[in-house]
Amino acid sequence: MRYVLSNLGQGLRRNTSMHLAVVLTLFVSLSLVGFGALLNKQTDHINDQLGSELEITAYLCRKNDNNPDCLGEVTEAQKKAIVKVVEDSPEVAGYRFESQETAFEKTKELYGPEEADRFEGPNAILRPEDLPESIWITLKDPREFEGITSAVVGLDGVARLVDQRETVGQITGIVDWLQRAALIVAGVLGLAALLLVANTIRLAAFARRKEIAIMRLVGASTLYIALPFLLEALVTAVVGVALAAGALVAFEQFVVIERYSGFTVFPLVDWADLAYAVGVVGIAGPVITLVPTLLLTRKYVKV
Repeated sequence: MRYVLSNLGQGLRRNTSMHLAVVLTLFVSLSLVGFGALLNKQTDHINDQLGSELEITAYLCRKNDNNPDCLGEVTEAQKKAIVKVVEDSPEVAGYRFESQETAFEKTKELYGPEEADRFEGPNAILRPEDLPESIWITLKDPREFEGITSAVVGLDGVARLVDQRETVGQITGIVDWLQRAALIVAGVLGLAALLLVANTIRLAAFARRKEIAIMRLVGASTLYIALPFLLEALVTAVVGVALAAGALVAFEQFVVIERYSGFTVFPLVDWADLAYAVGVVGIAGPVITLVPTLLLTRKYVKV
């Protein structure tokens, strides 16, 4: 271990500029990978709250509904009739029922826990009975919807039908575009990091070619010779991951939480989503550095 750690220190000092270049490239590329993971989670939140581009939503009549198509609160018989029409439609892939309580909990989540007291007590701004029940219908093909919409509209107990494709499609389209752009740039920078790692290994092996040759002559294994190189790659990976994780934490705290904490259209990414993104970064960093190092050292240490 003394030999390995000594060579690790020498390698880091000898190729400081190259290691800094690798760290900075990893930092930017891994930050973009983490940002792409956060955008993926954000898309999930949007779909959970607003539906997806494959969904249409049938809102059912509630008590004291001011909709002229509603003659009173939807009955169980009317619900069964609506579900039967949905199940019999060839355009429908599936459906899910959302109760008033579920809709109420979704609304509370939009305001956050600090506003929870506004939904409690006799002066609550909203109660479960103020929200309609709904049936979320998933289409097999977003282009084929006329049959189910014409069949559901006008049924007793249906207040209105909302097509999620126009509402959600524009939002998720922007998010998906940002995610793809981030991952493409991250891929290009990841390739640059791979090339920098290869150059660093090549230069380090060339600087120590006589030492490696002597170790070969005395029977040292490839793994023993390559271990300092692997540790150098691991150090750069840890530093790059730490910087990227710090950037993601700063983005969550100062942009998402502090700047957009009052955003109530749909839930934004939270700390659990950030932990997922950091986990993705934590896996990607060592893979980008250790895998090529392990492969290339088998070539460069054969002196």
